[in-house]
Amino acid sequence: MVETIEYQKLKWLHITNPSEEEYRMLLDEYHFHPLDIEDCRGSNQRPKIDEYDDYYFLILHFPYFDKGNKIIRIREVKIFWGRDYIITIGKSHWVVKKLFEEMQEDLRDDDDDVKEQLSSSDILLYHILDRLMLETYTLIMRVGSEVDLINYDIFNRKARSIIELISITRRNIILLNTTFKPQLRVLHMFEGGAIKGFVDPEVLDMEDYWGNILDQYQKMFDSIEDYGELIEGLSKTFDSLQANRTNEIMKVLTYFSTTMMPLTVVTGLFGMNVDFPFVTNVTAFWCIMGVMAVITTLLIIYFYRRTNV
Repeated sequence: MVETIEYQKLKWLHITNPSEEEYRMLLDEYHFHPLDIEDCRGSNQRPKIDEYDDYYFLILHFPYFDKGNKIIRIREVKIFWGRDYIITIGKSHWVVKKLFEEMQEDLRDDDDDVKEQLSSSDILLYHILDRLMLETYTLIMRVGSEVDLINYDIFNRKARSIIELISITRRNIILLNTTFKPQLRVLHMFEGGAIKGFVDPEVLDMEDYWGNILDQYQKMFDSIEDYGELIEGLSKTFDSLQANRTNEIMKVLTYFSTTMMPLTVVTGLFGMNVDFPFVTNVTAFWCIMGVMAVITTLLIIYFYRRTNV
């Protein structure tokens, strides 16, 4: 399905679930490289930007929350960027679709802001990336909130929920880290001047805009690395707490079994079916019970003093 926004000479084509006929249209009308079309057909492509004489082809990765199970997934954003057009293609990030619909509606309302955003393909690309950065920043702040929640609840005794939250958060942070790291190189190409774009620098210097995108991305990447270190520290702290709680439980069980052991020996000894001295004496039972009580008291005092040294 091909949707189009047109303003003056600029077109934004948003193609979702492209068919072979639409791929053929891109080849025939825009003369894109067949390998770029092949990349559009596939998935799990690496982040990159291919430069040609009259257009650029970008593949970028941006995260989103799968609200069903609270984990982060990655969507590829594939963009053909030419002098008079932007083409977003494939199962793109939902932010791209939302921005496209907003611009359609604003353009019908003759909004001046959207006209400015559609003044050139470079500016339009910047606004697409900026909106994706904003959504990604919101997502990373949510991950940071989960790290803070773990830090707050780690000393509670809800072990199962904490283990689950630590596991999910660590998985999300690892995915974000492996997504952001290779993409930094691509964005550095914009800010470093390797990607020239199509706007005349004397009319509008895009280097500052690309620098803003890179600054946002670098800030988010630094936050992800910080969260990664925090979650590792919290995970080790939680493991230590659980090990300590397990040791405390084992200590109590050891005290109990050690205290019961001599009593078991005494009761087992006198429980044998043989004759013992004074066995017919009524006071013998109370003597045995007294000895057992003394042994129990002495062991309890001993263990109490040992644990409070």
